Amino acid sequence: MTDEDKVRANRLRRAAARQGLQLIKSRRRDPRALDYGGWMITEISTNTVVAGATPREFSMSLDDVEAYLTRE
Repeated sequence: MTDEDKVRANRLRRAAARQGLQLIKSRRRDPRALDYGGWMITEISTNTVVAGATPREFSMSLDDVEAYLTRE
């Protein structure tokens, strides 16, 4: 992950927090794993997944996360 991606991820984490959501990154360290580098969004109050769980867990990219958080 580049510095630019880290800054973007932190910005998206703050945007998610303002909406009562939490942005979670996969903890996988194996680049060949299906969920490596993926993201998921959960609702803080109920601890339920709201995006990024289908077709598999951590299936969102940062672009997907940004599109979800900035939707109208």
